[in-house]
Amino acid sequence: MPKSILITGASGFIGSFIAEEALRRGMETWVAVRKTTNRQYLQDKRLHFIELDLSSTDQMQQAMQGRHWHYVVHAAGATKCLHEQDFYRTNTEGTRCLLSALQQTAGWPQMLVFISSLSVFGACREQQPYQEISEQDTPQPNTAYGRSKLEAEAILDSAAQTGGHGLRPYITLRPTGVYGPREKDYFLMADSIKKHIDFAVGYKKQDITFVYVQDLVQAVFLALEKGGDTDADGQPTEAARRLWGRKYFVSDGQVYDSTDFSDLLRDALGRPWMLRLRAPLWLLWAICKMGGFIGRKTGKMSALNDDKYHILRQRNWRCDIKPAERELGYKPLYPLQRGVPLAVSWYKENGWL
Repeated sequence: MPKSILITGASGFIGSFIAEEALRRGMETWVAVRKTTNRQYLQDKRLHFIELDLSSTDQMQQAMQGRHWHYVVHAAGATKCLHEQDFYRTNTEGTRCLLSALQQTAGWPQMLVFISSLSVFGACREQQPYQEISEQDTPQPNTAYGRSKLEAEAILDSAAQTGGHGLRPYITLRPTGVYGPREKDYFLMADSIKKHIDFAVGYKKQDITFVYVQDLVQAVFLALEKGGDTDADGQPTEAARRLWGRKYFVSDGQVYDSTDFSDLLRDALGRPWMLRLRAPLWLLWAICKMGGFIGRKTGKMSALNDDKYHILRQRNWRCDIKPAERELGYKPLYPLQRGVPLAVSWYKENGWL
């Protein structure tokens, strides 16, 4: 019997690639959708659809009756919202409702993987810049998105407690900036460079990290396999139990200068002439404040908003992936030099550029 997997957020950028990999591995693949979900990247006839409203435990309990999945990947989440409370409604309360529905109907899976974010650490290294953020550091999220994800992590930690000293099987992944085909934010950089403008902010050195979407997918399935490993009697192995509750950073293992990404985009675009503009942080702050204000008034999301200001001003996005390499066997295969041309090629082939 093939393993069954439920993926939330499967219609999104990351989730759609997780669904494709699950199908490639021969899994019985269930994708959580809503009636209004765009299914553009969910066309494979082998997919099973289940309507889940992450804001309603009752609705999910009804939909999950009689079902059980070996694996669950919770990839659903909001990265951009008009109002701060919307992050908590989707990322935090949505996680709470999903876990409650699972426990009361389908049951806890053989392994649950939650996709969080490096953003939960925010400015924790602001006083010691250009050093790797490690799992020993204390999270200090400086965005509503980061705070909502950190609270979701806490909900998962609590829900996984069995009442004694044991844990239910789960692993949390904290990827840095994820890019690749279908991704829209980094696409805006490529589109801007194609139009001859590269926009950067701040004059201090900025260390940034990235992970190509397929490398993140690799980490997801390593976590499912290693953390969900069982013995001949179907019981979790001791090696698997040691991974339960672990939280791993995910990047390509490299650290880049703020211009490396734009330079590689330019190369992949055929080296158009480019004007590189660098704005001071005070100007970025003003633009983002105005963008957030206009967005809330018009109901239209702005690419530059309050959260985006804190993300762009941050000078250090280094993170330590050695635990993921050592414990999960994670080996990033897509440095920027390989991943950026693949992403740009997809944008061109699909008419985005």
